[in-house]
Amino acid sequence: MALRSSIIRGAVLAVVVCLLAVPRAGAQSGRMYNTAKQKLLNGEQVVGGTVSTSDPNIYCAMAHAGFDFLWIEMQHSPLTYSEVARMIWACKDAPAIPVIRVPDATEGDIQKATDIGALGIIVPMVATVEEAEAAVRYAKYPPEGRRSRGGGQYGALWGQDYRETANDNILLIVMIESPDGIEIADQIASVPGIDVVFAASGDIGSFTGYTQDDPQYQVLIDKIRNDTLGAGKKLGGPFGWRDREGFSFFQASGEAGLIRAGAGALLQR
Repeated sequence: MALRSSIIRGAVLAVVVCLLAVPRAGAQSGRMYNTAKQKLLNGEQVVGGTVSTSDPNIYCAMAHAGFDFLWIEMQHSPLTYSEVARMIWACKDAPAIPVIRVPDATEGDIQKATDIGALGIIVPMVATVEEAEAAVRYAKYPPEGRRSRGGGQYGALWGQDYRETANDNILLIVMIESPDGIEIADQIASVPGIDVVFAASGDIGSFTGYTQDDPQYQVLIDKIRNDTLGAGKKLGGPFGWRDREGFSFFQASGEAGLIRAGAGALLQR
């Protein structure tokens, strides 16, 4: 009887150990495959080229050109999610991480972008804390958010443990572009789950009427910088600002500009 009880206790203990070893839904295993996010966490700068065309060949050429990520433009381009899914899949082993600027912080847009394999979400025109919170809510699985577990190619791209590792790997960038957003930049930057606050150089000038050489323009940029860094978040801006203090996430030119620059460099040899 004592031997039988010992065997039963041993079996129960083994089952409990196995159950505890299984990751809980929403638990993160710590595997990091978003190399751009890892570089930011290490205190390094990252640069992304901008893609607005649906040509997979151009996407792949840029993905292998040395960029840390590709800024896939879906706010100011006619790109569809089907086209972008094919582009990402065509270059699934490229070193540049796919990052999508969605049209808005809606559940549908962010869900589709993450389902097709984007490891970064850029949300434009963020002017309220609620918009920043919505970005986190729709990009993260429970318990950090309410992202639905649906179909998509994310598992084939990033591994069968994607559900357990996605929250750690998704990079969330919010763009501040208007006076309303600038005014509460400290609150936006403090939203848990936001990784980068991007100072949208062009639209800040467009919405305020200031040119970039106007001292008042620089006051606004300084406020975004101080509020963002004060919240412990990373600061983004255009590639031309790569030497400015505090900036670490940069958007570089699009394919047309890169072709012009490359052709010009070739002809000047």
